[in-house]
Amino acid sequence: MKTLNLLLLILISGSLLFSSCKSTGTPKTDIPALYAEQHRPQVHFSPPTGWMNDPNGMVFFEGEYHLFYQYYPDSTVWGPMHWGHAISTDLMHWENLPIALYPDSLGYIFSGSAVVDVNNSSGFGKEGNPAMVAIYTYHNMVGEKAGRNDYQTQGIAYSTDKGRTWTKYEKNPVLKNPGQRDFRDPKVSWNTETKKWIMTLASGDHVCFYSSPNLKDWSLESEFGKGIGAHGGVWECPDLFQLPVNGMKDQKKWVLIVNINPGGPNGGSAAQYFVGEFDGHKFTNESTEIQWADQGKDNYATVTFSDIPESDGRRISIGWMSNWQYANVVPTGVWRSAMTLPRELKLISENNKYILTSEPVKELQVLRESKTELKPGLINEKLEIAEPPMPAELDLKFSLPATDASSDFGIELYNSKGENLLIGYDKAKGEFYVNRTNAGNSDFSKDFSGIHVSPFALSGSAVDMHLVIDAASVELFAMGGKVVMTEIFFPTEGFSGIRLYSKNGNVQLDSGSVYKLNSIWENTKK
Repeated sequence: MKTLNLLLLILISGSLLFSSCKSTGTPKTDIPALYAEQHRPQVHFSPPTGWMNDPNGMVFFEGEYHLFYQYYPDSTVWGPMHWGHAISTDLMHWENLPIALYPDSLGYIFSGSAVVDVNNSSGFGKEGNPAMVAIYTYHNMVGEKAGRNDYQTQGIAYSTDKGRTWTKYEKNPVLKNPGQRDFRDPKVSWNTETKKWIMTLASGDHVCFYSSPNLKDWSLESEFGKGIGAHGGVWECPDLFQLPVNGMKDQKKWVLIVNINPGGPNGGSAAQYFVGEFDGHKFTNESTEIQWADQGKDNYATVTFSDIPESDGRRISIGWMSNWQYANVVPTGVWRSAMTLPRELKLISENNKYILTSEPVKELQVLRESKTELKPGLINEKLEIAEPPMPAELDLKFSLPATDASSDFGIELYNSKGENLLIGYDKAKGEFYVNRTNAGNSDFSKDFSGIHVSPFALSGSAVDMHLVIDAASVELFAMGGKVVMTEIFFPTEGFSGIRLYSKNGNVQLDSGSVYKLNSIWENTKK
């Protein structure tokens, strides 16, 4: 009987695997009013149709930013994973390209990274035409369902035509599984000290560091994370990179991002980070507490671009704008999920600890259509923003007066249905918050509605808030990017009003700029 069941399992899994390979390869674009559906993001990347989760293989090459992503073209719920593909020249406007990687006999194509092999260490490229190499996890469903622990392995593929077509390495997998049930999400980078490729790989409750001279042959260097950091769930999608401290190029630290599911600060999935040293073999942690790259409910699988030119010098991240608690059931239409805005990451030293800050990349400014300046003054209850634009960007600077200071102030989005979303700072509790208890549809998940917080004690009277508001999301960057919160929402009618509010006292609006943002899909809409 066991043999019969196993045969049936293999047949079913194989059917699923190879039927998914029969997809057209090109995202469907024949739907009327594409990118104009209810809740459809207008300034964030989302797939034309189908399911999307983790960003993958983010790499810059010859003037193009490549965004690959976990993709299932045949449904709006998670299924056999492919690598979807889009490119951009400005990080804002994206062109959808055909699917890059399909499942095969070794498994689904899970998360990973991509690099430009400029020295042709792999032998896949030619002089003057380096190969782009993708490093990804194979997930074998037959092995998983059979109860094995080695069903995740690492494979590679290469492209010599700027990522338009891909060839999988004939000797895959390049890194077999040592018997670890969760063994995935390779992030690869070149280490200039050891002159080797370094792979940072999630392995259950910790990360493993592997090295390779050629992207094909890998050796274990060290492990990190057992008993360190947050461990409320499995570790996933790690990323290791170096950043200057306080902008000083002669003082650098290594940052290790590790995404975790569940176990986030407000429930479900989230991205934590560590700061320390990496000598090409071992990571030494210097963080003294658990730190989160984003304390909102909806930023996961945060990873950064490879191969951004030194002349640019930025470290740019993108995350998946959802949460595994409800990602499969959010009330969208022909598509599911979006990405966060690309963010520039910086590392500062403050109060004897290192803090990873985030702000939207400067390229966001290309979307600005118009600007409204708010008149400075005291807010003692509400201040309406006339003719509020949507989508919108708000840059607000507040200060608390010496007497009769507000205990709670912020920004309210609202509509004619009486639904609202509050983004603010609670002085009494010492925390920023997003309140989506009355923000519209939430009955699809018991974990969706709520007040989500990011603790932050003021050291003075000034509070700055930078917000990007889309059809169904808000990203808050406060206190110079030291506080970041990403939240999605689903009002039954789009939010049409914006007001500033103050409770139990006054708050001074020192300056305020409101920008109307153009859609990144203006040329795509039918």
